[in-house]
Amino acid sequence: MSIKQNLQNIKTSLPEHVTLVAVSKTKPISDLMEAYHAGQRIFGENKIQEMVDKHETMPKDIEWHMIGHVQSNKVKYMAPFVRLIHGVDNFKLLKEINKQALKHDRAIDCLLQIKIASEDSKFGMTPNEASKIIKSDVFSELKNIKVVGLMGMATFTNNDSQIEKEFNYLKDTFDSLKQTSTDNYQLNTISMGMSGDYQLAINCGSTMVRVGSSIFGSRNYN
Repeated sequence: MSIKQNLQNIKTSLPEHVTLVAVSKTKPISDLMEAYHAGQRIFGENKIQEMVDKHETMPKDIEWHMIGHVQSNKVKYMAPFVRLIHGVDNFKLLKEINKQALKHDRAIDCLLQIKIASEDSKFGMTPNEASKIIKSDVFSELKNIKVVGLMGMATFTNNDSQIEKEFNYLKDTFDSLKQTSTDNYQLNTISMGMSGDYQLAINCGSTMVRVGSSIFGSRNYN
């Protein structure tokens, strides 16, 4: 099936309150433009330089999401335009995003990445670490970022019950951390679920799914 057909099939299966991020990493601009012409406006990349290159070439009404692990020294390259940074896993990174956003006189939306997987290779903070950050005085001074939700990546496994348990853990963490609300901290987004498990994620409370191969086909890593 074409990218357009894949997109239409996925969108008709999503509830109204769920946002679709088309994960376009490694894909050529021609593929992204096919999705764009089919109505898709939110794209997710996991490498900053690739996202910058695509942003420069493509229409400016696109919302760019950074979904990969972020190195602090590269934040400056995406600070002028990035709409949402999914993988914020430490306070130092939040401070750097705030610093670079200030230079462009804008506020950047962020998701705190919570470690829900059993694999050591997955990044993220514990709910306790997240709670300490948002309650700290230094966090309240960050005026150019806004934490709008949480993100989590489940274990890479075929065991649906384990994935469901991890998704529920993120939803419980969200419900707990949502009790607090400040100018730069208002939770409304749970980003969890990818091509293989987004329906399960939605059943567990996801409001944003990151879907790549089900739209664009398998990745080009060569």
